[in-house]
Amino acid sequence: MRPLRDVSRICNSLRMTLTDLLSNKLARQHFLDRHHLRAPPLSTTPQSVLGHLNFVQVDSINTMARAHDLILWSRQQSYRPTDLRKMVDINRSAFEGWTHDASILPIKAFPHWQHKFTRDGALLQKRWKLWHRGDFLAQTQTVLDQISGQGPVGSGDVGTQEKRGGGGWWDWHPSKTALEYLWRTGRIAVTRREGFRKIYDLVENVIPNAYLHQHPSPDDSTDWACRSALQAMGFATEKEIAKFYDFVTILDVTRWLALRQAEGEIRWIHVEAADGTSRLRAIFTQDWERLQTPLAFAPRVRILSPFDPALRNRQRAQELFGFSYRIEVFVPAAKRVYGYYVFPMLEGDKLIGRIEVKTNRPNRTLDILGIWPEATTGLTPAHKARIQAELTRLCGLAGCEGVSGLEVLARA
Repeated sequence: MRPLRDVSRICNSLRMTLTDLLSNKLARQHFLDRHHLRAPPLSTTPQSVLGHLNFVQVDSINTMARAHDLILWSRQQSYRPTDLRKMVDINRSAFEGWTHDASILPIKAFPHWQHKFTRDGALLQKRWKLWHRGDFLAQTQTVLDQISGQGPVGSGDVGTQEKRGGGGWWDWHPSKTALEYLWRTGRIAVTRREGFRKIYDLVENVIPNAYLHQHPSPDDSTDWACRSALQAMGFATEKEIAKFYDFVTILDVTRWLALRQAEGEIRWIHVEAADGTSRLRAIFTQDWERLQTPLAFAPRVRILSPFDPALRNRQRAQELFGFSYRIEVFVPAAKRVYGYYVFPMLEGDKLIGRIEVKTNRPNRTLDILGIWPEATTGLTPAHKARIQAELTRLCGLAGCEGVSGLEVLARA
């Protein structure tokens, strides 16, 4: 028989394990709440929504709406694409930077981004010398001189005498590569977009002086990156924090968490997955009580961008929601499981399926091409009515006058 002190220790350990378990339902609710996907939509400004999310990914595909526009519209339905361009191009309250991909961030992030410029510069020099044609570093001063003398340029304005490749990013000519390198390392900035084409200018002509001349220490920027990432997600692993901005290393995050845990600011909990397993994730200690509080969700359907911050991490989406998703734009049509560009559908705190819709610009309709409910979801008439209502709302963003292909929805 175990001594009493051992039994007590085991009981305390079990109690701690049970107390520190966040159920899957609560995890989904609070994760979506942190991503501002509870209904009703936020009654706030697009700039405020961007500030809450920390960044939105920019993507060129426009079958219905571009990713960055749909992300913001999903949270504030009075949003229109011109709102984001005003933030970047006119008000300078946001800037384009590189997280894991091209993204738009609040301008307050720029001072910290200068550390990422330095880090990425070394990485890109090593990678791009292998991947791109010619000596792009030899063209950086030429490109800078051209911008200084002639003003803002696009990629088609530089290296006009250089041989063009096949058009893929791996086949950029040296001056185009130099232009992108200068942007990724903070020497130039995106001043506006013409269509979807980036136009670059010297960074001092784009970024307001109040942010351009701030120089936080590396430790301060690491704290900002880790803290804002964890606040945005609510709970996270070291890897999830590191990959949020692709700004800090996992070792940086581990050290930051250890220090904050020693100070009592951070604690670890088990977060239950959709399949009943669990994983340790960090939270701010002060958040634990709120995380245990159920949240109300209206039974409204939202059609989300494939690049929505709540879904960008495919592994986490699978873990929390039991939702396996990949984009099939690069998959040959005959091998696609679903469609070319399929949008996830969120109802309340559950991902209930996916839908392929496309703007029919000549007819000014939003066409339903296909719909695939999750195996665990039976689309009742009430579900279908909510999906149709969301599509009707989306017409305002897509510039359409109505929804077509409702028979596809009816058959689902």
